Amino acid sequence: MFTGLVEGMGTVLALEPAQEGLRIIVDLGPFAQGVGLGDSICTGGTCLSVTTINGSVVSYDVSPETLEKTSLGGLEKDSKVNIERSLRVGDRLGGHFLTGHVDGLGSLVAIEQQGDFAVYTFECPSHVWPLLVSKGSVGVEGVSLTVASLGNDRQFTVALIPETLERTTLGALKPGMPVNLEGDMLGKYVLRFLQQASADPDALKKTLSLSEIFAQN
Repeated sequence: MFTGLVEGMGTVLALEPAQEGLRIIVDLGPFAQGVGLGDSICTGGTCLSVTTINGSVVSYDVSPETLEKTSLGGLEKDSKVNIERSLRVGDRLGGHFLTGHVDGLGSLVAIEQQGDFAVYTFECPSHVWPLLVSKGSVGVEGVSLTVASLGNDRQFTVALIPETLERTTLGALKPGMPVNLEGDMLGKYVLRFLQQASADPDALKKTLSLSEIFAQN
């Protein structure tokens, strides 16, 4: 579990074939502190497990499916990736809950500079669009952002402060580049309930009636 408050950026040192997938070797720098084998680290918005560790350098074994469905397949040597270690019980939750399970690939459409600030317009896949609400939360490359507005053609905007532009890979994005998107977890559950209600309202009502949470006195 993550918050979307990126701690900083790691550097891709090497990309090596690993069976049908890819081994990604990343220098975490100071963010390697406390990391052990098997730990989950949000890397570029994707939850990956540490398979080897040597000082500040770790490796991840990434499956073909993950490479196909996330922006990790486009990484190169010296690429920067956003890094966030997993949330610990008792930590402050300053962003929103992220799982690192990418819902789909979006793309940057346009950048509007506003002094040191910037407004980014992204386009998202059709299956991610229902998970977005104005002033709600969205994960972009593992960064917790607030949806500033929803537009046409599955486009949405976010306003980025200088700190975010400097601390994360978002500051180096160019129009046309792909980005990992993760919708708000709460929105996914709401959408699922609505889908069930539409498909079989009676079955959903029965399920809810059996739950103590919805039991009526």
